[in-house]
Amino acid sequence: MRKKYKVGEVYALGQHIRLSAHKARRVIDQIRGRSYEETLLILAVMPYRACYPILKLVSSAAANASHNMRIKKTDLIISKAEVNKGTIRKKLKPRARGHSYPIKRTTCHITIVLKDVSKDYIWIQPEDIVVRDIEPPII
Repeated sequence: MRKKYKVGEVYALGQHIRLSAHKARRVIDQIRGRSYEETLLILAVMPYRACYPILKLVSSAAANASHNMRIKKTDLIISKAEVNKGTIRKKLKPRARGHSYPIKRTTCHITIVLKDVSKDYIWIQPEDIVVRDIEPPII
C-alpha cells in the first residue's frame, strides 16, 4: 500500500538500515518537529551511531524537495519522522565442540517527511473566483 502525502510534503525512505529500531527512535525523537537547519546541527553534534544514516536521509529528503518541488531548504521542517522494525538477519557463529551460537542482526526502516512552511497550500478553482464591481464612495 502506497502512502499518500499532502501537497508541500516531501519524504525520504531508508529501508533495511543495519541499526536497532530502539536506538534509531532515540535520535528521531530529538529531531521531530524541528527545522531542517536545526536538525543538521543536532545530528552533527549527537554522539550516537544512528545519527549518520538519519542525517543522510534528512539531507536526501531536502534534496528531493529542492530538486523536485523547487522548495527552499530553509523553509522546511520535519513534520513526520518514524522508525519501524525491519527484518532480522540470523547467522550462526561456530563455537567449541561443534556447537553454534545464533547472532541476530536487526534492521529498521526510517521514514522522514519534510513540510514546506512558507506557503499555505489552499488551491482555488478558477470558477470559484468572483469579481465584484466596487462603486466609488459618494462624497
